[in-house]
Amino acid sequence: MTPDRIGPRPGRRPLARTGSPRGFLTVGRTLALPVRRVSVVTAIALLVLIAAASAATLSLGRLGIPLAELAGALTGGAEGKDAFVLERLRGPRLVVALGTGCALGVSGALFQSATRNPLGSPDVIGLASGAGAGAATAALFLPGTVPVPVGALAGAVLAMALVHVSTGTGFRNPGRLVVAGIGVAAMCTAFTQYVVYAMERDNASALTAYVNGSLSARSWQDAATIGLVLLVALPPTALLTRRLSVGEMGDDIAEGLGSGPGNTKTFAVVLAIALSAGAVGVAGPIAFIALTAPQIAKRLTRVSGPHLLLSGLTGALLLVLADLCAQQLPVFENLPVGIYTMAVGGAYLGFLLTRERRRGRL
Repeated sequence: MTPDRIGPRPGRRPLARTGSPRGFLTVGRTLALPVRRVSVVTAIALLVLIAAASAATLSLGRLGIPLAELAGALTGGAEGKDAFVLERLRGPRLVVALGTGCALGVSGALFQSATRNPLGSPDVIGLASGAGAGAATAALFLPGTVPVPVGALAGAVLAMALVHVSTGTGFRNPGRLVVAGIGVAAMCTAFTQYVVYAMERDNASALTAYVNGSLSARSWQDAATIGLVLLVALPPTALLTRRLSVGEMGDDIAEGLGSGPGNTKTFAVVLAIALSAGAVGVAGPIAFIALTAPQIAKRLTRVSGPHLLLSGLTGALLLVLADLCAQQLPVFENLPVGIYTMAVGGAYLGFLLTRERRRGRL
């Protein structure tokens, strides 16, 4: 006997909404990515906001390029002061902010999807603290020999290696990963504070700016570095999208569908670390972008899924806005951009912890 209607039975709760109608974006013959209408609309809105924030970054302030001349300057017509601002002062800084924010946003989405924890991010597992310790080591013990960004990158990689060994299961167990990361982060933070205390005042001030995350004095070489990281890491990240979506239904279901949840989690964490390490290498350990961007993206769409693209766009927007404040707010002039992201991220973390506690998840 065939049912005469489709829908939930009387007296039963309907299933939770999973999103608007969706299709698939086909890339080549082997990759088909699920695309929802609300996600497309949200992505377009984020791109418009990013364009507006970027224009404001280039045009505001005493050295800004007037909006009427900005289009011409971007197409190769910049001369004199405008050329200096675009090519040396603000142009590279803006591109680094966009790339770094995107890398951190995607990294946070990967990590939160792999751990199924809204509080999870590469910051939690000690990557940022390891980068700070590496930068401090380069500044104190190898001054002039090893550049501070290289030391930061080495410190991030070493911290992740230590976490990998400490868990006993690599990156497969999210609970052990977080606990080991907190321990490694505490040790790295203590070492960084010692170095700042031991160094001379001027050098310590410069190091403090870097370990808080800074976009000042960025170059096109930095922009090329973060661009290369995105170019290498984003394609395999896109290939993981469907597996991560399946994994959010539970390991048993993912295993039954042939998704391989253990390997998927490991690949996701490795890619998240690679993206974060690249961001740290060019801008220092900028906090909370990786934590907040995926959660904001999820709330903008109110649908399930890892939201990798939207998290990247949200991270880029957040970092450009934070850097715009760092450049233009006269009261806090020349503060490292990481100070602004920590202020916003700390407030958001408090909200998230309160909400999770009221729901009985903490």
